[in-house]
Amino acid sequence: MSPAFEAAKNDVQIGYILKGYPRTSETFITNEIRLLEKMGVGLSIFSVKKLEGQKNHAMVKDIKAPVTYLPQADPLSEARFSRWVVDNVPKFSNSHALLFKKKPLAYLRAFFECLVMSVQYRNGFFDLPREVFFKEFLQAGYIANAVIESGHIQHLHAHFCHGSTTIAMFASKMSGIPFSFTAHAKDIYLKELNPGNLLQKKMRRAEFLVTCTGANEEHLQRLAPKGTKIHKIYHGLDTDLFASSVQDSPIASDVNVPVVLSVGRLVEKKGFDYLIKACAILKERGHSFHCQIVGGGDGYTETLVNLIKELGLEDTVRLLGAVTQEELREIYQQATLFALPCLVVDNGDRDGIPNVLVEAMSMCVPVISTDISGIPELIDNNDNGLLVPEKNALAMADAIERLLTDPGLRQQLGDAARARVCKDFDSQITTLDLKDLFVSRLANGSEVAHECCPSH
Repeated sequence: MSPAFEAAKNDVQIGYILKGYPRTSETFITNEIRLLEKMGVGLSIFSVKKLEGQKNHAMVKDIKAPVTYLPQADPLSEARFSRWVVDNVPKFSNSHALLFKKKPLAYLRAFFECLVMSVQYRNGFFDLPREVFFKEFLQAGYIANAVIESGHIQHLHAHFCHGSTTIAMFASKMSGIPFSFTAHAKDIYLKELNPGNLLQKKMRRAEFLVTCTGANEEHLQRLAPKGTKIHKIYHGLDTDLFASSVQDSPIASDVNVPVVLSVGRLVEKKGFDYLIKACAILKERGHSFHCQIVGGGDGYTETLVNLIKELGLEDTVRLLGAVTQEELREIYQQATLFALPCLVVDNGDRDGIPNVLVEAMSMCVPVISTDISGIPELIDNNDNGLLVPEKNALAMADAIERLLTDPGLRQQLGDAARARVCKDFDSQITTLDLKDLFVSRLANGSEVAHECCPSH
């Protein structure tokens, strides 16, 4: 093994670029950062937004990486662009002035590209330039200057391939520091998030990209420019934390009224409306149970609340709001089964492999979901869970009824689910794969630098 590789392995310095940190709904990113640190990777976090008023998971306290919150730019929609420029450019001007002094040609090239992109990727020929690129350019300049001043960040990595990766691409161009990114779900499939050939441009420039399902990998391979390095790495889970402490946990709640549990942000792609309709069908069939839907509210909340009222399910279905990982673990312990009827939205938005499915399976809770996207990569129908067609409340009701009335099947599926997660979704393994990518990239970069600048 080369000295450069050893040096990189012992002194990996990665700048993580995130839209917000820490997000309650993005435990997979928080856990990834925690484990990379545990494996000896040096990290610095750059967060575009400073999130207020949310619960934080306990693992956040274990993370030692310094967090830099960017100046908080106002939403573009709240004022005319000329007014927005006057109000927001001063927040970033000092960093940009320093950056221009250090890297004038790189800075001007990036600014020119920002201008071109704002015209090239506007919605229509007669539309105004796409203003978001100016905002992302300002944010990228702040990060690029910080990276250069730090003197130890050797690589940038962004999560989600739209805004964060655009910022990473600009910051890379201005600083000369290479970048990579992880692509997840709607950021891959919604064209408006990466208009025109913008996603291909990012893929071509990135050192590599990571995605979390085989379905995503196949989709990206069809789009990828020649030579793009795409790596499938599943979101890992702390299988020690998500381990049931209750004997025969899949049937533990049978002593009381059975609990049908579902977890996720209250958005259309989770399919909660089909779960609620399935509950109405089961209630008509005479089943007694409670359905708990746990997750932070979004624009779809009112739709779900109205549907519950319309179907007369106020005494059966409850929306519990967002909780921490520790609170959620206790909720899993009380669940008879877990149901998540994910779907592909008309605009193409979808989940990859929902992390809550992996969590439930790790807790030995029998699961039901739909046969879309990457979910069949996790669930083998009738082996470690049940799969039903998307947007089909009757099929979901039949699957729930099957588990409610068959304790033996619940036990069988729950045990197999835990084994599946431990085999392929243990974060100690998946995060090690990501670490190896970073170390390999830095080692290659070190060797190139050594060859270009040999010692005398």
